[in-house]
Amino acid sequence: VQLQASGGGLVQAGGSLRLSCVASGRAFNTYVMGWFRQAQGKEREFVGGIAWSVGTTEYADSVKGRFTISRDNAKNTVYLQMNSLKPEDTAVYYCAADTRMGWVKKGPAEYEYWGQGTLVTVSS
Repeated sequence: VQLQASGGGLVQAGGSLRLSCVASGRAFNTYVMGWFRQAQGKEREFVGGIAWSVGTTEYADSVKGRFTISRDNAKNTVYLQMNSLKPEDTAVYYCAADTRMGWVKKGPAEYEYWGQGTLVTVSS
């Protein structure tokens, strides 16, 4: 499985960005897809995830109500729509795939495949 994330950039506080992650793999619709982020000097943290097979999404408390995850199985793509961005959202954002069917897991170690990361910078 290969993952390619894109869509990062520089945005002012209060603005929006949409990240995309394209995945290879015929069984994409069964994967649990997660988004994580890592700010400079901090550990990688869970942002959100989507489990198509069980129809659930999960979000970190810090992004609930502002970020939305969706997926287009026909395009093997998962999206992270980020609204009302804050300077503390500044980080490198990674998409990740858990190829085991099931629910969204929040630990990075649960995900087998990772994209290369895309930088999001939110200016105040």
